Amino acid sequence: MTGTLRERLFALIEPVVVGLGCELVDIDLNPGLVRIFVDRAAGVRIEDCERVSREVSALLDVEDPIPTAYRLEVSSPGLDRVLRTSAHFERFVGARVWVELKVPREGGRRRYTGRLAAVEDEGITLEVDDQTVSVLFREIGKAKLAPQA
Repeated sequence: MTGTLRERLFALIEPVVVGLGCELVDIDLNPGLVRIFVDRAAGVRIEDCERVSREVSALLDVEDPIPTAYRLEVSSPGLDRVLRTSAHFERFVGARVWVELKVPREGGRRRYTGRLAAVEDEGITLEVDDQTVSVLFREIGKAKLAPQA
């Protein structure tokens, strides 16, 4: 398996999570901690997190992709849910979002918070401070739901 550890974990874990009726929203890697965020259309229950934890833990024990000791946590994405795929953005059109670009734009601006107005094939449109801002998916470093103003 090639790619970063995070990419390899997505490829390994996502089929198991989907097979359990959930969506793998994000993976957060910290020293000694692997945190995976899952969601379901009907909402995530504690039982869903427990089931995903058991199955993913067993998979990681067999595949052993992480070279150091770690603790596995499974939780729902929460109110500041990460937006990673075009489907994530499409689900939250009309919501307030925070977007951080990989590289600042001319003028140095890198972060935008505003209403997600539209999702196209190549990117998104935000309404920020009464202005329309278009952002390509390839420009986005991080994006998540933002608290309502």
